[in-house]
Amino acid sequence: MTKKYYVVWKGAKTGVFEHWNDVKSHTQGRADAQYMGFASKAEAELAFQSSYTKALTKRSMSKGTATKPTTYVKGSNVAANSSTAPAQQTADINIYCDGACSPNPGKSGTGMAVYQQQQLIELWYGLYEPMGTNNTAELNGMLEAFKYAQVHIQQGKTVQVLSDSKYSIDCITKWAKGWQAKGWTRGKGEEIKNLEVIKQSFALYQSLKSHLIINHVKGHANIEGNELSDRMAVLARMKRTQGFVQYQETLDIKTILAMASG
Repeated sequence: MTKKYYVVWKGAKTGVFEHWNDVKSHTQGRADAQYMGFASKAEAELAFQSSYTKALTKRSMSKGTATKPTTYVKGSNVAANSSTAPAQQTADINIYCDGACSPNPGKSGTGMAVYQQQQLIELWYGLYEPMGTNNTAELNGMLEAFKYAQVHIQQGKTVQVLSDSKYSIDCITKWAKGWQAKGWTRGKGEEIKNLEVIKQSFALYQSLKSHLIINHVKGHANIEGNELSDRMAVLARMKRTQGFVQYQETLDIKTILAMASG
């Protein structure tokens, strides 16, 4: 794998680093973290003298992907100007996952949007449950994102998973370790809701976490990847799709954003 150099603009420690584990230790768990990888030390040092925003813009321009931010017409789901909506941090693969349920509890579905080099490459939907909840749908999304991430991590790529569910993120990254130590209870024998999917997600997370970035994003805030995964979750609910399948229609972002939202 080609050697990379990393710049951390915002984190517990900032500067230019040669090792991914150093970057992860300085940025993990920080919603405001800013960092990026570069092909050479000279590029990294030059970028560090500037700002994360300028570096991101320069990279987008060099790849021909620079666009204006997404803005939405009031009262409509259609984007007035679509954007790739870059993830909070830069990774080779960015996976947005989401769940939708109506009513809650009720009919639920899960969606996922996958970006490579800040370009949408795949959409997924499914895991319909006739009596699910928002939380089960969101956890299902995290599990599917981890499964997808595993393949790319094994190829040496950096992967970021983004979810608007603090509950799902905290279940896997904060609470599950303690629950496991207590025999998968909350203490005093108190039952843990959604335990089976939490167990599966935590086991996979444990094997991937040293190479995985997990971030929380605000839901329904015009972040393209989050909005697209939401549309897929609603589609799964409406079509009652029980498996988890790839969206086969044209990836026309404007058209997909005009679909029903959750």
